Amino acid sequence: MPSTARFYALRLLPQQEVLSALRDFIRLNGLRAAWISGCVGSLSDVAFRFAGREETTLLSGKFEVVSLIGTLEKGGEHLHLSIADENGQMTGGHVMDGCLVRTTLELVIGELSEISFSRQPCTHSGYDELIVTPR
Repeated sequence: MPSTARFYALRLLPQQEVLSALRDFIRLNGLRAAWISGCVGSLSDVAFRFAGREETTLLSGKFEVVSLIGTLEKGGEHLHLSIADENGQMTGGHVMDGCLVRTTLELVIGELSEISFSRQPCTHSGYDELIVTPR
């Protein structure tokens, strides 16, 4: 489905929880089909769900954000994060509640204007998955 897009920029501050801040931003701006277009910054606490696992893994330290990608809308989000530690070792996974900004998190968020995202249970994956519909 083709669509035009508009972009928003925001900066999260130290100790802000990433998912809470993004959910607030989506709700306050009424975004219905958003995605992370770009992100740089650092985290002090990271909460991941690794591939094929149900439990959340928590990490604390000094981490640079290498990549944050995914989709967002008022009913949910699907975000993946890659980080590098103080030695440049990288890890990544599905973003869970509990990621805290260390110094800054600078984000550019795009929104598709002619479509909406929603989430519905998927029998194949067992998770709520993306549904794309025209507005």
